[in-house]
Amino acid sequence: MLIPHPGFLRRLVDDYETLRAEEAARAAREPSPRARDLAYTLCVSTGTREVTQALEAAHSLIEAATVPAAKSASLAE
Repeated sequence: MLIPHPGFLRRLVDDYETLRAEEAARAAREPSPRARDLAYTLCVSTGTREVTQALEAAHSLIEAATVPAAKSASLAE
């Protein structure tokens, strides 16, 4: 499986979560077309079929990418 760039995933997750929070605040009955597009892209990018699984996978991939960077930075000190 191809692994998407963490920055790309971070933007997708941020955009999706921000949009869904805005829609929840407006008490939107259904996700907007943009939210559905973001959910689809998250699922394709993470190899999942449900947006909740896609978000979990994206968060894990983002975290895994930032932990080694933090470790290598502490080793350089």
